[in-house]
Amino acid sequence: MEKILDIVDAIAHEKGLQPEKVLEALKTAFVQTAKRVIDRNFAFEASIDESTKSIEIVQTITVLADDDQRLQDEEVAPAYISITDAREYDDQVELEDQLQVPHDLEEYGRTGASQLHREIEYHIQRLVEDELFNKYKSKIGSLVTGRVTSVDSHNATYIEVDEVRAILPMKSRIKGEVFKKGDHLKAVVRRVNLDKENGIQIELSRTSPKFLEELLALEVPEIADGVVIVERSARIPGERAKIALLSTHPQVDAVGATVGVKGVRINAVSQELIGENIDCVEYTTIPELFISRVMSPAIISHVEIIRNEDGEAEKAIITLPADQKSKAIGKSGINIRLASMLTGLNIELVENNTVTTEDGEIEEAKDGVDALEALFN
Repeated sequence: MEKILDIVDAIAHEKGLQPEKVLEALKTAFVQTAKRVIDRNFAFEASIDESTKSIEIVQTITVLADDDQRLQDEEVAPAYISITDAREYDDQVELEDQLQVPHDLEEYGRTGASQLHREIEYHIQRLVEDELFNKYKSKIGSLVTGRVTSVDSHNATYIEVDEVRAILPMKSRIKGEVFKKGDHLKAVVRRVNLDKENGIQIELSRTSPKFLEELLALEVPEIADGVVIVERSARIPGERAKIALLSTHPQVDAVGATVGVKGVRINAVSQELIGENIDCVEYTTIPELFISRVMSPAIISHVEIIRNEDGEAEKAIITLPADQKSKAIGKSGINIRLASMLTGLNIELVENNTVTTEDGEIEEAKDGVDALEALFN
């Protein structure tokens, strides 16, 4: 066991760990080994011998009064000794003194050596997993890139991301996506778990709104720099998305910067999302105005916000021309669903007796033939 401390720096460098944490893991491994090969009920401590660069194991025994009930408890008794028995070894001993009995694991031969090897492996592995867990826990919602290593019978995709293997479940995959071994893909970290049986488990997603936001930050420098902020986002993966954008600089148009010249930026993001259409709207703190923008491409006549007793908005009643209702709802209800997701409000549509002209103006509908002419002229 001599000079075992020489391997601390080597392990730390190889695994990317802090030497102090590696040393603590080794001390724990020594204590657990002593419990296994000597006595599980003994109280052991590991200490550092700087002169020999080794870890020493000592059994700690606390001195108690002769009538202390802990001496009668079989489970904890090995950690204690009565003052009468203790004074047979040292007549100067006092109550609550701690006696230390050194142990040499080398005396337990191959059994001790093999057990110590297993314990060191186990505790170093746990330390590595803890470090990875903390690293990826901090990356939840962040974009990662990896290579597909396999796809199982349930169409779950396993991806090698740096030093770990992550999983992209079928439910977190955009509809119509097919991956094969060797493909490179982007996703966001959705969940990170750590348990003793399975180790670290990282779940990825390509369907969350956060994935859209991270892709936009890649393509739009203004978003990456914080000049344009994605205030809110909502998606129906693979079909359509809406994002609310806010500019922090008076000279920067949030929507224009995000869309890019001839739509080059937003199209690059849409391509990564398998053709998902992305509507960009300018965010505002005025709820009525924000809702009217979110309902695009429908043209809205009026918005009324219904609030609860606490003054919190919970419903929006939207009045609009009859010919705009289908646009407001969208194919299979997709537009109104996204608007509700983005605003966090239930939306009710109410038709009025108006129509929209070719110029997008709203005017009163007329009866009979005049009404038809108002629609097409």
